[in-house]
Amino acid sequence: MKDLREVTPQQTKERVIEELKKIYDPEIPVNIYDLGLIYDVDCWKDDVTKLNNCKVLMTLTSPTCSMSDVIVDLVKSIPSRMDGDLYELDVELTFDPPWDQSKMSDEAKLQLGLL
Repeated sequence: MKDLREVTPQQTKERVIEELKKIYDPEIPVNIYDLGLIYDVDCWKDDVTKLNNCKVLMTLTSPTCSMSDVIVDLVKSIPSRMDGDLYELDVELTFDPPWDQSKMSDEAKLQLGLL
């Protein structure tokens, strides 16, 4: 059995990104990471628990996105899918800077026929 205190923040960040890539915008057939909705993933070791915590800074394609609650709730549920590797995940939603197609990965642009 692994000691969860031995899992590094970098390893946790990589796992969080893997999980983010499994979440799709219901209106666009591209995952939210490649779509460019994730601005930052910051992970660190908590001083007290010695377990990893993360914060995800993200946006949506539009402030009026009808699926915003669903998408944000899916991101917030990531710790439940990580077998205890992540103690807590905070999500901060921002619209500054606003999302645009330039934030998409080349793979996402190809998938949507934009390249």
